Amino acid sequence: MRCFLPRLAAATAIAFVACVAAHAADPRYPDWPCVQAKVPELSVAAMWAGPPLDDVEKVWESDPAVKDLIPRLAPRRVLIEDAQKIIAGFVVGTVTEREQKGMLLFAGLFERLNRERTEVLNGLERLSRRQKELAEKIRSDISELHRWQDAAKPDEAKVRELSTQVEWSTRIFEDRRKTVRYVCEVPTLIEQRLFALGRAVQQGME
Repeated sequence: MRCFLPRLAAATAIAFVACVAAHAADPRYPDWPCVQAKVPELSVAAMWAGPPLDDVEKVWESDPAVKDLIPRLAPRRVLIEDAQKIIAGFVVGTVTEREQKGMLLFAGLFERLNRERTEVLNGLERLSRRQKELAEKIRSDISELHRWQDAAKPDEAKVRELSTQVEWSTRIFEDRRKTVRYVCEVPTLIEQRLFALGRAVQQGME
């Protein structure tokens, strides 16, 4: 009797490929696997309402205090409330001093978090390509499995081998699918954190 697992695997693989195709409404990003629209780069203007950063975007790393603060503020494991306190303790002094510190600090945060976000986007597309390759392999293996099962004298060892292969491939496929669903939220979380940090910096400058 033919096993039901391979047919389920085929349905899962086909559904994933169809889902990716549906989400890839923008032909520029055919491998983008998320429901959320892909925005390749963040805009400073969308995250920052303070003074223009043109003069400090490339020099923040030359300030040791700012360079030291970036890895303390950027990680998502650091609570926003704690980050706000650190920022409030740093952006102090005269109006000019607060403005300079704030601009340098946000320039560093923007560069760090935008780079991390880009790495996440690229990783999602790499994973999406591997998923599509695995989906095709599952369908190919199922086709071969059915051919062996339908043979006049089925090779039971070959059938077991292919069934096991399809089962493991499907398990990997499902694990990756769950990972993609979770990671698709990360770019938005990074954007939200950057926006919140930017507001904290601007409040310190005011």
